[in-house]
Amino acid sequence: MALIGLVRVSAATQETARQHDALDPICAKVFEEKDSGKLAVTERSGLTKAIEHLRDGDMLAVQEVNRLGRNLLEGLIVLTDLFERGVAVKVLEGIAAGEHAERSLILDLALALAEDRRRDISRKTKNGLVAAKKRGSVGGRPRVIDDDKRAGILARREKGESIRVIARVLDVSVGSVHKVLAEEMSGASA
Repeated sequence: MALIGLVRVSAATQETARQHDALDPICAKVFEEKDSGKLAVTERSGLTKAIEHLRDGDMLAVQEVNRLGRNLLEGLIVLTDLFERGVAVKVLEGIAAGEHAERSLILDLALALAEDRRRDISRKTKNGLVAAKKRGSVGGRPRVIDDDKRAGILARREKGESIRVIARVLDVSVGSVHKVLAEEMSGASA
């Protein structure tokens, strides 16, 4: 029997090191995915590869049960699908820690608690931003594109450089370059 690991985060900017630290030493192979909001197992690249890699007697290992889905519904759908395929799951941490071959109250509860924790963090963040705004402070993420980068994007585009080249040279995302150019176009047409 081998453990096949799955590391999952919702966004490309999120760190996976903590999950790898837990799974790499004990798993024969670890698959990673950075997917968000997808329900079906077949739509998840890392999970699909991990399942394809599993052999009889192997188990899918995750650090915490909420790595299988970002919310209660997604987690329940994934667990149900896995168990219907005959895939057992090993959870390393949390209240659902242990080996599971079928759905159980403890797995469902762990997923529900994880979703509640996520919702609580989101609510507290929103409340903090509102409170900061009332004090005259602007919260949230700092702007990626300052005036110098904006000018650089516009100048490089004017010279005919591609959006991808501009993004790479200025170390910003392609989406950020698109946004600056769209803002410039809408400002020019106004």
